[in-house]
Amino acid sequence: MTRVESGLDGEIAGLRADNPFLVEAPSQAPALTGYVASVLMTAAATVVAIGIDSGMNIPNVSLVFVIPVIIAGVTFGLGASVCSAILGALAYNFFLTEPRYTLAVSDPANVWAIALLLFVGLIVSSVAFTARRRAINAAVLTQQANLLQDYSRDIGAAGDTKAVVSMTSKALVALFNVPAVVMLMSGKDVVSATTTGGVELQAADIDAARSSLVMGSVARAGVYPAVASRFDFWPVTTAAGQTAVIGLAFAPDQRAISSETTIATLGRIFALALDNQHFRAGNGASQVR
Repeated sequence: MTRVESGLDGEIAGLRADNPFLVEAPSQAPALTGYVASVLMTAAATVVAIGIDSGMNIPNVSLVFVIPVIIAGVTFGLGASVCSAILGALAYNFFLTEPRYTLAVSDPANVWAIALLLFVGLIVSSVAFTARRRAINAAVLTQQANLLQDYSRDIGAAGDTKAVVSMTSKALVALFNVPAVVMLMSGKDVVSATTTGGVELQAADIDAARSSLVMGSVARAGVYPAVASRFDFWPVTTAAGQTAVIGLAFAPDQRAISSETTIATLGRIFALALDNQHFRAGNGASQVR
């Protein structure tokens, strides 16, 4: 069984109809599309630059080639933006410096102009990519904050512990788009385990969950003592003494520092919901007596 099951997409698609928490992460354009767009935008910039150069004497016409770099960096990412910077420098050399229609440069001043254009293009591509990445991260954090707000509101109205666990498992998948598991524990024994995302728990996963609970800290998949586990596990302890573990099957490149804060917040909400169910059950039992 792979770390992130191929059936996850189908499972998440099935959850969209009945899971109010599921949100879409900001989409990212495919890499090939970005490179094709970079070539087309640089070609368009070349036509514009040639037209400007032949029609009027305007200095710094090379700056036209910076525009595709900015657009590519903001829209398609760093690779496409760097591609635009390199293509822009080459196009400027080939079409606008003497001797034209060759990559040779007769005037040393043009060598500096081409090098400066490339240097500026690389800096701009880095800045544009950073701005894009920050915008995506901000959008994801906003979505996660909204999801947690809805989760904290709706879980308080859950009818029983089973509903609380089910809602928590689905909220985890909605937050991170990876397989999730929520286990209720009694000592080292698993009372119940709810998985979402098309995975089945294995013995190594359960051992890692127990280790997380005993240590009172996160147990990372692939790291001792969770070497064979596919899940990262976080312990959850309630004021009433109940214990639970939440697990997420991240791929190595999916982990982020911001995830820790989000998971910790969800864990606290989950613990409060379990306490609430425990209090309700205790009141019900006392009323029966």
